[in-house]
Amino acid sequence: MSAHALTGPSPVALKFHPLRDSATMLRRNLRHMLRYPSMTLMLVGMPVVFLLLFVYVFGGTLGAGIGESTHIAGGRAEYANYVTPAIILMTVAATVQGTAISVAMDMTEGVIARFRTMHIARVSVLTGHVLGSVIQAMFALAVVIGVALLVGFRPTAGLGAWLATAGFLLVVSFALVWLSVALGQVSKSVETASNLPMPLILLPFLGSGFVPTDSMPAGLRWFAEYQPFTPIIETLRGLLMDRPLGNHAWLALIWCGLIALGGYLWSRRLFNREFSR
Repeated sequence: MSAHALTGPSPVALKFHPLRDSATMLRRNLRHMLRYPSMTLMLVGMPVVFLLLFVYVFGGTLGAGIGESTHIAGGRAEYANYVTPAIILMTVAATVQGTAISVAMDMTEGVIARFRTMHIARVSVLTGHVLGSVIQAMFALAVVIGVALLVGFRPTAGLGAWLATAGFLLVVSFALVWLSVALGQVSKSVETASNLPMPLILLPFLGSGFVPTDSMPAGLRWFAEYQPFTPIIETLRGLLMDRPLGNHAWLALIWCGLIALGGYLWSRRLFNREFSR
């Protein structure tokens, strides 16, 4: 018997074991996305439909109203600049809905039970879902931003602001993906998993995404100003349109940190409980 067999795997091999397993799980999730592109197309299609609807159907009227409240010449072009950050955030929210569905499928179809019998790092199963979903979100964002540019979105951001926007969207996607992983695990069926993340898609409507919060009734205005998606939208709007960020950037990053930490801890607890069964 060889010395390696007697001593077992080296410390270096053990150290990189989770990384190797996470890479394997990431490849699995990416292949699943390529094998079933209809899910990605559906998740990208909904924000595009909302973008076209609000720019071409409501854009003239809502743009005029925004022009009156901001003392800027309003119109369809102005509204395209205003609404695109909300559509961008909605794209991330729609993508993470697919994450919850994918996780729920693994849970309900016995895939997690099979992984439990394999010699793999536990964390790699969830990490593969998270990294794959973040990559999917970046692809969806590129498509939606491209469509927004075609329908009249004219950002004034420079190269540095675009890089900051990309980094910020990566942070937002990472946070919401971890929350969706937990929602997928807590769901008893795929249908439930598809419905639980729906509030994430609706929250931009109840914030500053489509109309200024000043135009809302007092109670709704309070909720819109203090819910997490409003500072995220305002940060995106400031970065893309080269405007001062104020306190919105810090509030957005704090909210993202809380959502990511809460989603991670909740996901780990649910997953470890599943492994211990």
